Amino acid sequence: MTDTIAGVEIPDTTAVAEATDFLRERTNPLICHHSRRVFLFGSLNARKFLLDRGFSEGAAELVWRAIALHTTPGIPGRMEPEVAVTNYGGLTDAIGCRLDRLDGDRLDEIVTARPRDDFEKEFLQAFVDGLKDRPDTTYGTVNADVLEHFVTGFGRGSLVERVLGAPWPR
Repeated sequence: MTDTIAGVEIPDTTAVAEATDFLRERTNPLICHHSRRVFLFGSLNARKFLLDRGFSEGAAELVWRAIALHTTPGIPGRMEPEVAVTNYGGLTDAIGCRLDRLDGDRLDEIVTARPRDDFEKEFLQAFVDGLKDRPDTTYGTVNADVLEHFVTGFGRGSLVERVLGAPWPR
């Protein structure tokens, strides 16, 4: 049975079911709800989820790119619609970007179906927990902001440090 929230149809495919199960088994309700809200907000902003009913190899790569770039400022909005949608959905859920463009009834329906609860605190803690042991992966993303705020002694790397420390002979 197809689930519809705020007029957005959740695709009833094996891939969606497996991705949902994967999230439920390996994360907590906060991340599950956030992931679904990102999809819903992204769908409302773009109004079409282009990975319709089955995934080609190219589509799978595109989904990976959308997820990989969704925390990188300035780039996703200039890429394929799927990448932009993922970014806009994440920005809407995390910082309220484009929230004023959404119909209030649809917004209420989404947060009723996928509650935010204490999202701000728990989401930032989930970031810290997921990144604190691999801080080098935050270079060039908004993830470094989180570690810089919450982890004592964390220093974000910079391009200047990388250029000055490059192994080229002087």
